[in-house]
Amino acid sequence: MIHQIEAKVVNRLRQVTSAINQTGANQVSIITSAAERQAAVEFAKAEAIRPEILGQALRQIGSDREVAEALFQILEAQNIIDSGAPITMVASRSEMLAPLLAADTLPALPANGRRSN
Repeated sequence: MIHQIEAKVVNRLRQVTSAINQTGANQVSIITSAAERQAAVEFAKAEAIRPEILGQALRQIGSDREVAEALFQILEAQNIIDSGAPITMVASRSEMLAPLLAADTLPALPANGRRSN
């Protein structure tokens, strides 16, 4: 008889433990769902006001010619860098080198950097 009582108690403890676990899982699911819903609402709000904020920023940048020019130079440089195209830097006072580079008339040097005679 004691063995039957012990078995019933153990069985009941298993049922209670399972119910507690299920209740906890349900509460976590409810909290997670509410947080995901709230995050979705906030992201939607941010997406809705993004064009307005971006427009204000661009108007502010456009009102100062120097700032606008600097911004677009940076964007242009970034596009060139992102393109992966080779870049040749030329000194600003190099009056003869730039046209030669543009014409691509300079003969290529061997790997050792010396011309053979």
